[in-house]
Amino acid sequence: MRLIKGFYMALGMFIGIPLPFFIWDESLTAIMIVSFPLVGAAIGALWWGASVLLLLPSFPIVIVAALLTVAPFVIAGFIHLDGFMDTSDALLSRRPLEDKLRIIKDPNVGAFAVVMLGILFLLQFAAMYTVADGGRFLALLIVICVLSRCFSVFAIFFMPHISISNYTAMLGKNVTAVHKAAVVIITLGAVGFGVFYAGPYGLIVSGAVAIGFAWAIGVVYRDFKGISGDLLGYAMVIGEVFGLIALALLQNVEVGIWF
Repeated sequence: MRLIKGFYMALGMFIGIPLPFFIWDESLTAIMIVSFPLVGAAIGALWWGASVLLLLPSFPIVIVAALLTVAPFVIAGFIHLDGFMDTSDALLSRRPLEDKLRIIKDPNVGAFAVVMLGILFLLQFAAMYTVADGGRFLALLIVICVLSRCFSVFAIFFMPHISISNYTAMLGKNVTAVHKAAVVIITLGAVGFGVFYAGPYGLIVSGAVAIGFAWAIGVVYRDFKGISGDLLGYAMVIGEVFGLIALALLQNVEVGIWF
């Protein structure tokens, strides 16, 4: 029952689809954060399902690509996109740390956030157009969503939290070796599914997500010396677009089976 309640709490926190009722139990936050990648699996499954359904009736590919570009953000309730925009504003301001922290908490949208959002959607749309046009290995969209959230959970477990981030610090409380092992298993399961489903393509896409997330989290750690929910949203979004671009580049490439 605790596992179900923790997963339901994660759904309520990290997905934009309305749920019939609200549950909050702070003693279950460790289970909730371990369930975060499973929420990613649900989001990825809906993203994959939408791609399959939209490609069946032979809709214009540009419309399909546009819908699938925004689909994961809509399903997640734009929560991570908000973090991407706030962090972009702070990073590109090139201000002292105190000013960057103030910018992250500012509810107003700055010019840098708008520019970076445009670049993100341009890259996401181009990659999604190529993926939809090729139609190969669409279920790797699930792997992308799961892995970006697994890496976020690892960051919560092992990285310091900045002073304004009571939220991520709370999620990291009461975490035991069992919780950490569960996330390792989910990570390996996602990569294993990708390799089983798509051979080396799955490994390449998984690696692209890891590289994108690692690069982004390195950038924010360099500037902020820690993490927060917004900073993790930034790294997640970049990790996912890296994975999507890798999937797009592989649509017309034949990779030899080497295992």
